[in-house]
Amino acid sequence: MASVVMVVPGRLDARTGGSIYDRRIVDGLRQRAWHVDVLELDASFPYPTALARAEADAALAAIAAGSIVIVDSLALGAMPDLLIREAERVRIVALVHQPLAVAARLDPAEAARFQKAERRALGAAALVVVTGRATLDLLAPYDVAPDRIVVVEPGTDAAPVARGSGAPGPLRLLSVATVHAGKGHELLLGALAAIPCRGWHLTCAGSLTRDPATADRLRQKVTSLGLGDHVSLVGDLDRSELASCYDAADVFVLATQQETYGMAVAEALARGLPVVATMTGAIPELLGDAAGILVPVGDEPALIAALQRVLDDAPLRARLADGARRARERLPSWDTASDCMSGALRELVAHG
Repeated sequence: MASVVMVVPGRLDARTGGSIYDRRIVDGLRQRAWHVDVLELDASFPYPTALARAEADAALAAIAAGSIVIVDSLALGAMPDLLIREAERVRIVALVHQPLAVAARLDPAEAARFQKAERRALGAAALVVVTGRATLDLLAPYDVAPDRIVVVEPGTDAAPVARGSGAPGPLRLLSVATVHAGKGHELLLGALAAIPCRGWHLTCAGSLTRDPATADRLRQKVTSLGLGDHVSLVGDLDRSELASCYDAADVFVLATQQETYGMAVAEALARGLPVVATMTGAIPELLGDAAGILVPVGDEPALIAALQRVLDDAPLRARLADGARRARERLPSWDTASDCMSGALRELVAHG
């Protein structure tokens, strides 16, 4: 069986949705008798320094001929020339969480540069794996043949039903997302501030260091809106700390602009939490008709109305929580995701 190398930007143990996905797939492939090595590139990707690019060049060149090389999309579009070169002796698998060109707040010139680079890199890939069906539409401009694309959605770990705040006092709202421009934290704060009743407390869990400018704006907005006593920006949490946040929450909220899948929403459903979230990625399919309230991306009035309903209406929260507990029973597992990835790689080997 061919060896597999997973190429990731930064450390594989980073606490982001993409890194969690990569790590669980690596573990799953190893459990299925694949030999998997991990190549951790410099954390400057997708904007590599000259040294980082040179190190990536040398590391890719050292991979044994005939290997399967899975390249995370945060690195893919930053080194198309290297991947085109290596595709002559290894099989490149593009692992696309989301194309770099569609990231929030890119200026048009930068987006065009990334799209051109990603098109070249994807052209060198023997297989393209996307982590959510929403990415299929995002790949349309890249002219990737459908028979080269496989969807491998994330799994979700089973978890106990959240106990909630469980006492008189503010409702506990939880949002889990790295703080950057595309996750909608500022929109969420503005919507909550517009609700007259302040009988809530929001905990935002997620890195505050990956996009310092957005994190600074968020801190300033907490202050300017007078929400210092109502919002906690707790930063990156380890697994047990995050589990405690989910357990103490009454409602999960996410105002993200774009998701490939919606792993944090799935984790909230695994704990039976009602959800208020935007209509993007697989979130509508995850929630179904009864586990939460969906609002259009970027629609602040709709978000205000949804949050107002959930905060004011205890019977509604109870009905949505019942729907979330039913939804948790149909969440896919990481075993399913790993089986799907392993099957796709076996097909690549068989027809390579």
